[in-house]
Amino acid sequence: MNLNNLVKLSGDASFRTFYRGKKSVFVFCKKEKKINLLIYDAINKVLLKNQIKAPRLLKQYYRKNLIEIEDLGDQTIYNKIKNKRIIKINYYKKIILLLLKLQKIQTKKIKTFNNTNYTIPKYSKDKLFKESKLFLDWYVVKVISKQKQKMINNKLKIIIKMLLTKIKNKNNIFVHRDFHISNLMEYRKKLAIIDTQDALYGNPAYDLASLIDDVRLKTSNSLKEKIFRYFLKQNISINKKDFKNDFDVLSVLRNIKIIGIFTRLSSRDKKHYYLNLIPHAWKLIENRIDNNEIFHDLKIFLDDNFSKKIRQKKWKK
Repeated sequence: MNLNNLVKLSGDASFRTFYRGKKSVFVFCKKEKKINLLIYDAINKVLLKNQIKAPRLLKQYYRKNLIEIEDLGDQTIYNKIKNKRIIKINYYKKIILLLLKLQKIQTKKIKTFNNTNYTIPKYSKDKLFKESKLFLDWYVVKVISKQKQKMINNKLKIIIKMLLTKIKNKNNIFVHRDFHISNLMEYRKKLAIIDTQDALYGNPAYDLASLIDDVRLKTSNSLKEKIFRYFLKQNISINKKDFKNDFDVLSVLRNIKIIGIFTRLSSRDKKHYYLNLIPHAWKLIENRIDNNEIFHDLKIFLDDNFSKKIRQKKWKK
């Protein structure tokens, strides 16, 4: 297979590269290929088994760092919702119904195309902490002087661990982990999910936080609230207070992580586009912490050490 003869598609934040053939898409990945090819397909199998559309495997050439999958086209929900004539809440209601279907998945183990068993892991608090630490490992070293870095790292670790102790719900719900409108496709008038390899069992609020506080798309607080209320309306058995608590904490920690990841994508992988999204990630964090007592220590700490100038920084590539 000569990939140079195929059309290269715009990629994602992973190490995968996508190429369009006549009736399929070829996915090439040499680095971290287990998660990006083998586990990626395993999770897609879980979704398909539960009547949720995802790219179906056609052929695998794993030794050649390549798989061939079904072509779901180019129509992301992000492109749909960007259209000003679209009534956004109508699309988001469809997405919420898809999310509810996703959250009913109970499959814990799946057979891979290499005939090995893959067990979907849990989203432990240790894992959430390690992800939040990406902010320290990549972003802090970029924007804070060396003299202050150790102090900032030590204090922020304490605050993050404290916030993790405040999470109420169990890690027992299937979580896509990057559930936003750029990872949702419209395929034959139905919604499909892509970029699935990071799925695990975690908090029921996590994917909703990914969807509502999406760093790639600016939405009004009014729309955010409508989406949140619609989700709760479909989940009358949820403890609303505990759920809102977890939603806020996970949204903030997720966007702290995202700032670290986007800095890493630029510094390590030369994917500089993601730097443009960091100021909005800060806005999303501010929106959640400004009037919530649970974030009292975090707000003071961030305000003391990350000025408006730092948060709105125009990056040089």
